[in-house]
Parts: sequence; C-alpha cells; structure tokens
Amino acid sequence: MTILRPALLVAVILSLVVPTVEKGRAQSLPRTNARSLVYDVRAFGARGDGKTLDTSAINRAIEAAAAAGGGTVNFSAGTYRSVSIRLRSNITLQLNPGASIVAADPVPGKVTYDQPEPNQWDMYQDFGHSHWQNSLIWGIGVENVNIVGPGLINGKGLTRRSPRARRVNQPGDRPVTLGGQAGARPQSPLGEDDDPKVMEGLGNKAISLKLSRNVLLRDFSISNGGHFALLATGVDNLTIDNVKVDTNRDGFDIDSCRNVRISNCSVNSPNDDAIVLKSSYALGFARATENVTITNCLVSGYDIGSLLDGTYKRNVTEAPDRDGPTGRIKFGTESNGGFKNITISNIVFDHCRGLALETVDGGLLEDITITNITMRDVTNSPIFMRLGRRMRGPAGTAVGQLRRVNISNIIAYNADPRYASIIAGIPDHQIEDVKLSNIHIYYRGGGKKELVDLQPPERETNYPEPSMFGDIPVYGFFIRHAKNIALNNVEISYLSDEFRPPFWLDDVAGATFSDVTTQRAESVPTFVLRNVTDFITNECKGVPNTHLDRVDQKKL
Repeated sequence: MTILRPALLVAVILSLVVPTVEKGRAQSLPRTNARSLVYDVRAFGARGDGKTLDTSAINRAIEAAAAAGGGTVNFSAGTYRSVSIRLRSNITLQLNPGASIVAADPVPGKVTYDQPEPNQWDMYQDFGHSHWQNSLIWGIGVENVNIVGPGLINGKGLTRRSPRARRVNQPGDRPVTLGGQAGARPQSPLGEDDDPKVMEGLGNKAISLKLSRNVLLRDFSISNGGHFALLATGVDNLTIDNVKVDTNRDGFDIDSCRNVRISNCSVNSPNDDAIVLKSSYALGFARATENVTITNCLVSGYDIGSLLDGTYKRNVTEAPDRDGPTGRIKFGTESNGGFKNITISNIVFDHCRGLALETVDGGLLEDITITNITMRDVTNSPIFMRLGRRMRGPAGTAVGQLRRVNISNIIAYNADPRYASIIAGIPDHQIEDVKLSNIHIYYRGGGKKELVDLQPPERETNYPEPSMFGDIPVYGFFIRHAKNIALNNVEISYLSDEFRPPFWLDDVAGATFSDVTTQRAESVPTFVLRNVTDFITNECKGVPNTHLDRVDQKKL
C-alpha cells in the first residue's frame, strides 16, 4: 500500500483542480473537466462600462469555452454593450445580478450586427421569421445551451421593423386593420413595404435559435427585444422558466419546435403577441410545433416598460391598431406544419387580446387542452378559433384541419363589445370536435339592434384576426362552418345594454348546449340557427330541452 506524503498529496489535488482563465486564454485540460470552467468576459477584455463595445471580448470568451469542450461564460455586474453574440454548443451564459447585455445602436460600416443569412424559403413568411444571424444573441445548430441568471438583456439598439417577404405583398400578409384586404393598402408602420436591403447591418431579435436542442432559458429579463424577444425555430427540448419580457413586438415565438416547456413567465407586449406558437416554412419544410406545455404565466398589453418597472400603465396609444393592445397567447399565424399535443394552463390575460387558435396555411391544429384561464379587460374575442386558407406556402398545399380542442375553466371580464368569441371555419372545411366547459364571460355590452341581421363576410384568404369579419350579429359566440361542438356549464352576460343574441350558428353539424345560462334583452332569442343539423339543448336557462335534426333557419 502506497502512502502519499502531504506535499505530494497537495500536488495531486492541484493537478485535478479546474484551471483558471488567465489573460484571456484558457489553459488546456482533460475533456472530463472542461465543462466546469468559468470564463469571465472581463478576463477577455470586456469593460462592462456601457460605453465600450464588448462584442469581441464576449465572443472570445465563448470561443475559448467551446474550444475546451464547454463552460460557463460569466457576466459580472456591469453594462455590456454589444452587437451579435454567437452561441456555441455546451455553453452557459451566466447573467449575474446587476449584469446587463445592451444591444448597441448600429452605425453603418462601424457598428453592425451579423448579416441575415440567405434563405431560399423566405417568400413564405416575413423577414423576421426567415433569418437568425441578425440578432443580439444567436445560435444555429447548437446543443446544450443555457442562458441563466437574474440579469437583463436590453434590446435598446434593435429594430422592430419587418420588411416584406421576397414576393409581391398579398392581402393575407396583414390584418384588415393594417390594410390586409383588396383595395387601398396604407403604409405599414412596421416597414412591411420596405425592401429587405434596409435591414443590412441591423439586428431585430434579442435571442434567436435555429435547429438546436437542449436549451434552457431561466431567470433573466428582456426589455425591448425588437421584432422578437425570442425566436426559436426547429428547437427541440426547450425550457423557458421565470423569464420576464417587456417588449415592443413579439415576446416568445416558438416556431416548428418540439418538447417545449414554458413556465412562470411574464410577457408584456402591447404591440404584438406575447407567447405565440408558429409553424412556418422557414426551414424549407413543414414541421409541426408539438408536445408543448405553457403554465403559470402572465400575458399583458401594458405600456412598454411598465411591467419591469412595476407601474403597469395602460395607455391606449400603445396599441398597434384599432383592435387594441395585443399581448396574448396565439397559435399561428404562420401555420404550415401545424400544432399537435399542446396543453396550456393557469394563465392570466390582462389588458390584452384573447386566446387565438389559428391554422390558415395548411397545417393540422389538433389535440389541444386549455384550462384555468382568467382574463380581464379583453380587447377582442376571449376565444378565437379560425381555420382558413391563406395558404402562404408551396403551391398545391391542401387546407388544414382544426380539431379535438378542449377548453375549460375560463373567466373573462369586461370583454370588448365589438367581438364575440368566434369559432369559424370556411365552406367545406369545418372546425371539428371542440368542447367548451365551465366558462363565464362578461362582455361589456353595447351591441345595437341593427346588427342582428348581418351576414358577416367569409374572407377565407385573409389574415386571421377577430376584426376580419367586421360587425357581427351576436355578442356571445359566433359559430360558423363547424362540426361536433359542445358547450357545458357556460354562462355569458353583459355589463351594459346589449341587443344582439348570445349565440349565432351557421353551417354547424352537431351542436350540444348543456347547462348554458345567458343574459339577453327582452324579445331577443338565445339562439339564431341557420343550416344547422343535430342541434341539442339540455337544461339551458330560458330554452326548453330541444333536439332538432335539421333547421334551415330558426330562432330559439
């Protein structure tokens, strides 16, 4: 048995200790110990003074960690002004308390973000969804990447502009309220009529990831993230936890991703969507977003900056259009690959648009469960489901399907009177198998009698948004081109006088209403039915139990 002398024992221990980083260069070490290294960006020349451009130092630290097999790139307290930071595999960016990474203001020829890479498929989605390198922090084909810590990513120097796709603009590219219809098209406030060349040298995303896996984002905050605070495209095994976002356009865009967990996040985005699931054609093929959970989150449309500073201000001028602040959870609009096997629970919507499930580019939207939602001051439909045929994708793609959706335990208060909840397919393409239960919606009221005879336009190819139909003849639920719809324990009411009926059904095959309670003005029917088959009511207040095999037109 060999006994080591104390001096020799100390030498052996020191030989196994992870070496430090000296003068900006990591010492070599065995692969087994590589990932325990900490690389402080200041050791590589970063100043963190808010004035120096620290990009090169930050990227040197990342490259050194990657060369050693991985490690933690540490940001101590300070303000690190930067342009494009390039992620590598097996890297953790650690944002310590008081640390801020600030997107630098671009200066042509001097301070520029990485150029947007070529993408031959960019005609099928907007500029922002089609490129990743023109970002503050980006990674393509990386794995085992973490961004963690209580620090801040400040997108001060990012643009929120979104130039047109590489093709002629079409009505379905924009909502009706922003010129998305035939005829006059007003100039886009977001630069959607600009040539993509205007983006050279600019960054428009705080974080972007493409074709990557095993990613953790936790505990930090993002302010003013540009077009996207996060764009994740084709990312598998993505976890986002306890992240706060207060931004000038989209919060999280989860595009063609699998196995995603979003929890305990607050996302404030008055000018665009807060948490949005997409399935674009940006990868050159249709790929579903699937196996997703979103839980314990707040989405909102407060004034920009007032989430992070705790003032929660509400200034109507912050809204992107007349529909009011956005700030919601949405499936779509990009929907080539579809959405499958998704659950959403325990979400607060405040001063923003409602829940939107949309598939308009050929994808399947199916097997969705949504529960335990509370909404206040909803600026459009509390529930919006749309199957359309915008078909922004390769020629020959068939219309998609929207089916097997369960929505339960919803309370919405002070919903905008211009919009009912909407479930709308298109002729010959019905939304199927939707179950709504334990729902109470308080609409603001104010609908006039002259609206009750309207027949809203189909607008099959338009950009999907509740306002696309214009004024509607119902205040509660507008259901058209649907099959096997069931409402159980649903109550709808209004806060001021309302003269439209609670329910309006057209081209519906199979509709069951059980234990439904509605508020309605005198002589106003509960149900307006047109071309409806297999219609059943059971224990609905003010309506006898009914089973109608078929009705062309009837009021109950």
